[in-house]
Amino acid sequence: MALDATARRRVVGALLVALALAMLIAGQTVLSGRLNPWGFMLYWLVCLVLTGGAMVTAFRDLRAIQQTNLREQRRLFHATLEQIAKEARTKAPPQDRAGTGQFEREAEK
Repeated sequence: MALDATARRRVVGALLVALALAMLIAGQTVLSGRLNPWGFMLYWLVCLVLTGGAMVTAFRDLRAIQQTNLREQRRLFHATLEQIAKEARTKAPPQDRAGTGQFEREAEK
């Protein structure tokens, strides 16, 4: 089962958050007071790196969503303009209320 880029980013982000959360819980409960100073620093540094990685992944996902949204808005805008132009080409020229074609005669002058 191959995942597209969006699904990969979200899976990686979820894993990073889950690992950081597990480390946070373990660090506050099981490992509290059991680590030497260097182990303590290394442990929380790894937790910080995992959290930072999750944040970077989230921002990359946000940027990808914004780019996709922008492309879709542009596509919709151009499709709407094309539809308006198509309708304008197929529409008959305007006539006055009496149907005498006065607008056409004035345009010819």
